[in-house]
Amino acid sequence: MELHLKWCFPSFKPQIVATKAQLSQRLNPAVKFDSFPTTNKWNIVQENQSTAWISSDDLSINHAEKLKKLKHVLRNVSENSLQGICMIDAMQRLNIDYHFQEEIDAFLQRQYVISSTGTRGGYHYVPQDLHEIALSFRLLRQQGHYVPAEVFDRFIDKEGKFNQELGGNIKGMIELYEASHLSITGEHILDEAGKFSEQVLKDRLVFLDNHEAKLVKRTLEYPFHKSLPMFTSRDFFRDFYGMNGWLHSLKEVAKLDFSLLQCLHQQEIKQISKWWTELGLANELKYARNQPLKWYIWSLACLTDPTLSEERVELTKPISFIYLIDDIFDVYGTLDELTLFTEVVSRWDITTTDKLPDYMKICFKALYNVTNEISSKVYQKNGWDPTDSLQKTWENLCKAFLVEAEWFASGNFPSAEEYLKNGIVSSGVHIVLVHIFFLLGQGLTEENVQIIDGIPGVISSSATILRLWDDLGNAEDENQEGNDGSYVNCFMMEHQDLSSKRAREQVMSMLCDAWKSLNQECLFESTFPAALTKASLNLARMVPLMYGYDDKHSLPKLEEQVKSLLYDDVLP
Repeated sequence: MELHLKWCFPSFKPQIVATKAQLSQRLNPAVKFDSFPTTNKWNIVQENQSTAWISSDDLSINHAEKLKKLKHVLRNVSENSLQGICMIDAMQRLNIDYHFQEEIDAFLQRQYVISSTGTRGGYHYVPQDLHEIALSFRLLRQQGHYVPAEVFDRFIDKEGKFNQELGGNIKGMIELYEASHLSITGEHILDEAGKFSEQVLKDRLVFLDNHEAKLVKRTLEYPFHKSLPMFTSRDFFRDFYGMNGWLHSLKEVAKLDFSLLQCLHQQEIKQISKWWTELGLANELKYARNQPLKWYIWSLACLTDPTLSEERVELTKPISFIYLIDDIFDVYGTLDELTLFTEVVSRWDITTTDKLPDYMKICFKALYNVTNEISSKVYQKNGWDPTDSLQKTWENLCKAFLVEAEWFASGNFPSAEEYLKNGIVSSGVHIVLVHIFFLLGQGLTEENVQIIDGIPGVISSSATILRLWDDLGNAEDENQEGNDGSYVNCFMMEHQDLSSKRAREQVMSMLCDAWKSLNQECLFESTFPAALTKASLNLARMVPLMYGYDDKHSLPKLEEQVKSLLYDDVLP
């Protein structure tokens, strides 16, 4: 198998059981990744690599010099100007803010003190400009600083509505719309801010020049807080310009970053290809989706820090099994077979697979091996054996899948509430984030392990977002023909007087509420380390791309973004 362990602990040694698929496969080391004209867009095609990459050593030297200069600029930026928050905004939008995290933390901490005390440089200071207030609000909340929504009270008229005169301030409207997406439950002023700014921006579109119109359309479609800069940064690079010298320097750093990260991601995809090929499940399980590139994109989205390369590769493995086991339950397994499979996963004993059909034996053995290997790596690195927690998540997933299979087999559909409760588990989000928790190795305590085993809010909120978005009706995978349930259908069966449109509006409202809960958990709760909460946020941000199917059951937006990220030439 690809990841046989070369270390040994007397008290903990992984159990690896060879599968037929592994014994029958040989690796072809020459790997190139085709940019989508293949029969299966999400497979990894093996060819000779022909792309001529720039020397990463040369790029790194130039990169370091530019970073040093920009860090100096940010450290010394005046507190009395917009420059600092505008620089940070540009860094985030260009997806290079991780280089400047210390400087950003320090600057925003100073800004939070100013915001909290109302003084700057020893003098009373109350900003009046909507653009500055909204941008500061968003940046501070993103950083985990609680700024009350009442900072927008000054823009409310006597009727409790936003002043219509604000509509002429396009930059302010854009930032007000962006700020509204960081709301938590009960902040009605931010709900109103979102509705008001969205309507103004849509109404003003016909009066804007091409550049402004493009910026507004992109903001409405991809609000920053609910998007991933790794996919949106190139648009910002191309379309945003100004006279500031620091902006030019930031774009130069971003250009080098694009090249360096593209090289890194290509190397990670090679490792995924090697593992997936040696595992051999694509040949043994003919019915299953063969989409290792898509599975890797999930990992890349959740763990964006470039230093987490090994963790991304490892995370792709359990994600692949979520898809494979989903196919077993949704498409090919009989109810009796699925019951047996669930029992085997619950016992987690490789000697109990005799009654399973061959395809289930192969899948379980591979899952068993991969889980034990990951557990060994976590134990060696962090001194914690996560086997019990990981096994329990797989047991819970299979039980949730089985419940759904029994519902559909019997024709007795559940209540919408019951369906969603089970769907939060069957989404697979718990498995992804539990693996991330142990792979990161931060905050590993008995208390935290017990909390995360129980699907806390930081996990259930993002799982709710995935499940509801999936159920809006567009989630039909390219190669999957099974029947999944739908919250919309269950809700309409309970409320037969409602139209499909009204039911979908209900789901959109629930999605909004789930995002508010996720904001609360990730921005203002401190139970888990920031890397895990960021992964949960990023997973939710990835959902619209992963489930944005068109009428042809394809993912055109995701294909375009991934092609640009991984395969397109570096920006000139």
